[in-house]
Amino acid sequence: MNRTLCTRAPVHPRTDFGPRLDDLYRTFDHVNSATDPIHIVRRYEAREDREVVGFCASALAFGRVASVLHSIESLLAVMGPRPAAFVRAFDPARHRERLDPLVHRWIRGRDLVALLLILQRMLRESGSIEGFFVVGDDPRAPDIGPALDAFSTRALQTDLRPAYGRVPKRPGVCYFFPRPSAGSACKRLNLFLRWMVRRDAIDLGVWTRVSPSQLIVPLDTHVIRLGRCLRLTRYATPGWKMAAEITASLRTIDAADPVRYDFSLCHVGMMNACGYRRAQGDRQCPLRGVCRPKGRQLKPRRSRKSR
Repeated sequence: MNRTLCTRAPVHPRTDFGPRLDDLYRTFDHVNSATDPIHIVRRYEAREDREVVGFCASALAFGRVASVLHSIESLLAVMGPRPAAFVRAFDPARHRERLDPLVHRWIRGRDLVALLLILQRMLRESGSIEGFFVVGDDPRAPDIGPALDAFSTRALQTDLRPAYGRVPKRPGVCYFFPRPSAGSACKRLNLFLRWMVRRDAIDLGVWTRVSPSQLIVPLDTHVIRLGRCLRLTRYATPGWKMAAEITASLRTIDAADPVRYDFSLCHVGMMNACGYRRAQGDRQCPLRGVCRPKGRQLKPRRSRKSR
């Protein structure tokens, strides 16, 4: 396993920073604090349904929020009121007629057929997605990176011919199963894990065999901006290393549950309150005074010809 999954030393161990983040966390820690795909998952009461719906919802959580919510609802309309039972009984020949018309950005119906085949295999072999995941989880690992690597690798070993016929070299379903060792930030997988592993007013705490201390922050554009502004990372390029370093900085504040700050940081960005490299500065930022909205200007890279 590539040990570059481990992060460097934390960037921002400030004594005055934790209380401000805790205040921000409490501001957003209530069910109706913001529009988010997790509210769709919360509609289901059975743990097995929340797990299946949570994976599908997080897998499609890219693009405009309205488009994301519409795509999730369209898939769930096909799956019916008991999504886990639907996955167990899923038959591509019988169900693909309703899945084929579904489109989300570059994801097509056949990619959703492949996703459901993979989830079906997980439920049949391990009883749950959690059971399939923990086969590759080492509680002694510094974070969840190696377990995610094993999870995605094993998932993509599923026979996908019923979905694609002749399977492409890199079918669209691969987008749902990235690997940290390939440099991916694994944003949507980390989002799913946050929903499943953590428990508060937002996150559901469906899983019991993975520790919140191992989780890595789901790295989206808002967390990247806040991470740079708050000096939680020195990386300029998004990827697993940036996500792990932001998490390591948050771990200096809460070692047992560093990702609990993710929802609030993300929604500060979604509200356009972060002024990182913007003319507004920190005038609207709830973390004003501990951030650096101007940032450090990056020097333009010289072309090979000028070297």
